[in-house]
Amino acid sequence: MSIEVSQLTRFFGRAPAVRQLDMSVPGGAVTGLVGPNGAGKTTLLLMLAALLAPDSGTIRVAGLDPVTQSREVHRAMGWMPDAFGTWDSLTCTEILLTFAAAQGMDADAARPRALEMLSLVHLDEMARTPARVLSRGQKQRLGLARALIHSPKVLLLDEPAAGMDPRSRADLRVLLRDLASGGTTILLSSHILSEMEEMVDGVVFMSHGTAVASPSGWAPAPGQVGSGATAPVPVGRTWRIRALDAGRLGEWARSTQLPVTAEEDGAVRVPVADDAAASHLLREAVEAGVEVVSFAPLSGTLEETYLALEGERR
Repeated sequence: MSIEVSQLTRFFGRAPAVRQLDMSVPGGAVTGLVGPNGAGKTTLLLMLAALLAPDSGTIRVAGLDPVTQSREVHRAMGWMPDAFGTWDSLTCTEILLTFAAAQGMDADAARPRALEMLSLVHLDEMARTPARVLSRGQKQRLGLARALIHSPKVLLLDEPAAGMDPRSRADLRVLLRDLASGGTTILLSSHILSEMEEMVDGVVFMSHGTAVASPSGWAPAPGQVGSGATAPVPVGRTWRIRALDAGRLGEWARSTQLPVTAEEDGAVRVPVADDAAASHLLREAVEAGVEVVSFAPLSGTLEETYLALEGERR
C-alpha cells in the first residue's frame, strides 16, 4: 500500500506551503521526509492524513483519496503528530479505548488490543496511570500506541523520537523495521537525522514546499526510475574497517574495486548499499585472510547529504 502524490499545492494566504509536489512512497518500507524548517513537511503530512485539504493536485494513500474518502483514509492510516494532545484525566488505557472506538473497533476486541499496544511501547505498567503524569517521552510512546491501535496499513509520523530517551529510540527503530517487514507503509519526518538514518530505507528531500532532486551521486530507488514522481533516495552507508595488518587490508580493499578511502591509521572506509551487502563484504574480507579488528558503519551520511543539498540550493 503506497502513497502517491501528484502536483500537490497548498497555500496559506499568498504563501505556498507546498507547491506542485510529486512524490511516490513505496509500500512495505520506511521512508524519511527530510528538509529544513518551513520546507512544508508537516503541511504535507496533514494533507496525507486527510486533516488539511490541498488547493490543487491529487493524493492517493493506500489507493484512497483523502479529499473525497477521508473516513476511509482515517481507518487505513495511523497518524502521530509531533505534539500529542491527551485528556489529562484519562488513563493510558482509556485514551487508547477512546481512539479504538473512534475507529469503529469492537469493544471486546479493543481492550486486549489496547493492552497489547501499551506493552509494545513499554507502558504496560502505566495502563491505569492518568496521562497528566506522563513525561514527554512517555506521551510520545502513548501517541505511537494510539496510531497503531487499529492496525493501520499506512503510518505517518511527525518527529516520533522527540523527547524519547536512548532506549525508547532504539525500541522505536526496531518496531518500525518490524512493521515495514510486515507490509506497513511508513513515512516519517524528523530533524534527528542520525536517528532517521538508522531506520529508513530511503528519503525524500523537501525544500521550499516541493520535493527536490538529490545531490549528484545519489540515484532513485530501484523500480522508481521513470515514474514521473520523486522517489525516495536509497540510504547507503559508509563502513569503517580496521585490521591487524593495515597493508593486507589495503591490498584487499583495492581488489574489491569499490571507491575505498584510506585513513592515516590504516583503516579504510567503504560505501555499502545495505546491511546484507555489509555482511557479504565482511565475509569476503575474512575469507581473503584479512584479520578484521573492527567493522562498523559511520553515522552522519544522511546529514552530510542534506547539508550538501541545501548548499547547492543557496
